[in-house]
Amino acid sequence: MPHCDTCERFYNPNTVRSDGRCPGCDEQLAEPLTRFEHEPAPWHFKVLLAATVIYLAWRLVQLILWAVT
Repeated sequence: MPHCDTCERFYNPNTVRSDGRCPGCDEQLAEPLTRFEHEPAPWHFKVLLAATVIYLAWRLVQLILWAVT
């Protein structure tokens, strides 16, 4: 959590300017962020997403079989 000693405030990382400077006094608080810097989705999110897609596909098959019979 970035802290500005001049302003005596803690800043949310989203409120710090993109160049890493304090929005109030222009002091350097953090490393500058690149535009596309992000972390990949965790593996368990991908597993949950795959399980959800498989489940919904199976329910669609069941719906089609129920409608046909």
